[in-house]
Amino acid sequence: MNRIKIAQLYADADAFAGKTVTVAGWVKSVRDMKNFGFVTLNDGSCFKDLQVVMDRSSLENYDEIAHQNVAAALVAEGALKLTPDAPQPFELAAASIRVEGPSAPDYPLQKKRATVEFLRTQQHLRPRTNLFRAVFRIRSVAAGSIHRFFQDRGFVYVHTPIITANDCEGAGEMFRVTTIDPACPPLVSVEAAAASEGALTAGEVDWSADFFGKPASLTVSGQLNAENFAMAFGDVYTFGPTFRA
Repeated sequence: MNRIKIAQLYADADAFAGKTVTVAGWVKSVRDMKNFGFVTLNDGSCFKDLQVVMDRSSLENYDEIAHQNVAAALVAEGALKLTPDAPQPFELAAASIRVEGPSAPDYPLQKKRATVEFLRTQQHLRPRTNLFRAVFRIRSVAAGSIHRFFQDRGFVYVHTPIITANDCEGAGEMFRVTTIDPACPPLVSVEAAAASEGALTAGEVDWSADFFGKPASLTVSGQLNAENFAMAFGDVYTFGPTFRA
């Protein structure tokens, strides 16, 4: 399948005008006017959508497409027509539309706007909404720009550890990372405490039984490790991540 991304169409619509193109994406909305209809399609390549026009007289599975729900995955092929006098700059006159993957009737997101509170219960679907599509694209561009800034100036990107045994700043609590069952942790025996000459206390958690062999947490700072790398590479930078409890 020689698929054309919707972003390519918006980048140079004149180059595709009148040509037959194949697009693939997810349904944002379907409007059925009995003999013709409109499918709003988005493939994630850009923020804008593509309007696909379907005609009952030329589309064999018109009724099947007309009954598709939001988020159904479609593959559409047809001629791209420029529409400078319409709200959208162009549209796709569908010669064929194939259902690549149907959407469940109880799909949580619909054409109407979803509240942020509701999206907290549907986190895996957040990127499908306009709000988070915009947020994540801005974050992507910002991160890419920061990388280019430092890379162009010879800095080395350092992946600092996420899990550490160091309390790097000593300010506030840290998120503990452990394989020990908190309901039934292994405890230091009296014999082990006596043999440790005061290093261990009887009855406390025996961290030697943990995966890391010692208490470990999510790091609160990438600076400590970045300093080590700076002593080797000179100019370094890191994105973390870091976690504050």
